[in-house]
Parts: sequence; structure tokens; C-alpha cells
Amino acid sequence: MRKSPIILILVFILAVAGLSSIFIVDERERALVLQFGRVVAVKEDPGLAFKIPVIQEVVRYDDRILSIDVQPLEVTPLDDRRLVVDAFARYRISDLEQFRQAVGVGGIPVAEDRLDRILRAETREVLGSVSSRDILSSDRAALMLRIRNSAIAEAQALGVSVIDVRLKATDLPQANLEATFDRMKAEREREATDERARGNEAAQRVRAQADRTVVELVSDARREAEIIRGEADAERNAIFAEAYGADPEFFEFYRSLTAYENALQGGNSSLILSPDSEFFNYLSSPTGRRAPAAAATE
Repeated sequence: MRKSPIILILVFILAVAGLSSIFIVDERERALVLQFGRVVAVKEDPGLAFKIPVIQEVVRYDDRILSIDVQPLEVTPLDDRRLVVDAFARYRISDLEQFRQAVGVGGIPVAEDRLDRILRAETREVLGSVSSRDILSSDRAALMLRIRNSAIAEAQALGVSVIDVRLKATDLPQANLEATFDRMKAEREREATDERARGNEAAQRVRAQADRTVVELVSDARREAEIIRGEADAERNAIFAEAYGADPEFFEFYRSLTAYENALQGGNSSLILSPDSEFFNYLSSPTGRRAPAAAATE
């Protein structure tokens, strides 16, 4: 009866030890079995695995393709046009033992920190050997491939395989960006000023041409009017001359009536003349004909 509790305790201890010696390796990970900090086994296949309880421990690492965002860095291409580059990379742990030796207990965070420094250095070196035009052109894919190939050799010491490197964004620094915007604004303002100047010049030409056309039209019209007026005066004088030659007495009578009409108009004007003035010859004549000069004298 006294042996039963002891047996139960031993069975319990053996069950706990058996369970603690079994661990499962997920298909998305790989594991290292460590004994006093030294790697004694590498478990790469998914499924059940065994270890010595208490003495050995299991460290698991992700076996999937991982992604790391490289901290933005400033590069200076050959044309001295500074650029801020934002990139990311995909990598995978290729050698578990070497990875453990390289990063120790820090694991993936320490590895990514070191990988970030490697990628930054390679990106700065590759992009610094070309012009900014090459970085922003279709040659960008070849530059990313160069960065990846250079990073692969450096990352092997970490037990990491770099699969791909991509440049997410390539921008100007904030100070340069503001200066570029100011320069673009100044150029647009200069172009607008040039356009306005050309428009004003064209408007001045149009106005000058219009003014010239007006002057020419007015001059031509005045010249034609003077010609017509002169021809009319000549025709009128010819008619008067012909009328005077046909009947001088009637012509003088008509001219006198015209003079009376212009001189004897209504209003406050007064006309003071001598009674025997020749101006009233036709008015003072009882027959309506011009009085003889002698009669007018008497």
C-alpha cells in the first residue's frame, strides 16, 4: 500500500519528462536543439522531434520569406543631385547554425538590424556610382539587381539569403524639394511674364495697325470729300456763271434776294445802312428792277 504513491509519483515524473522531451516543428519554421548554448541538432523537417528534458532547449526560427523595410537614406549620385531613397528587401534564413552564431540570442531583430546596415551601404555605393537620371529611368531595375547581388555576399555571413531588393520611392530631400518647387514656380512666373509681354506686344501692333488704318481711312475720306466739295463748288460756279451769262439782271436779283435772306433774319440783330445804299436797290425800285445809278444818286 505504501508503494502505490511512490509509483504514481514516478509515473507522473516519467510522463512529464516524456512530454517535455517531445516538441513539434511547424511547417512554417525550423528549429535548433541547444545543449548548454551549443547547437546539437537542426530540425528542418516538420513533425515530431525529441530532445533531452531540462538539459536541452529548442529555439525556433521562421522558415518563410521575410520582409525588411530599409530605413530611408540620402544618396548623392554622380551629378551631385541628392536623393532620399526608400527601399525594402525580402530575405530568408538559409543556414540556421551560422545564423545562430552570427546573431546569438538576439534572433531576427538583431539580424534585421545588421541586414539593414548592409543594404544601406550597398544602396549608397551602387546609386552613388550612377547619375540621378539613371536612378529615375528604366535602368532602375538593373540597379536594384546590383544592390541585391552585392548584399547577397555580405548577408551570407549572417546565414541569410537576400532574395530581392526593391526601391519604393526616390525623392528629393525636403530642402531641395522646396528649392525645386520655388525654381519651378519662378520659371512658370517667368514664362507667364513672357507670355504677357508677347501678348502686350501683339496688342500694341494690332492697336497701331488699327490706328494707322483709321488715319488712312479718315485721310482718304477727307481727300475724297475735298475733291467732291471742290468739284461741287466748281459745278456750282459753272452754273452761276452760265446763269449770269444768260440773264445778268436776273442773276443779280437772285443774289440780292439771297443776301436779303441772310441779312434780314429775325432776332435781336440790327442792320444800319444808308438809305441810298446799293444794297436796297431792288427793294426801293417801284418796278422791282435795279434802279439806275443816276437815280440812286438823286
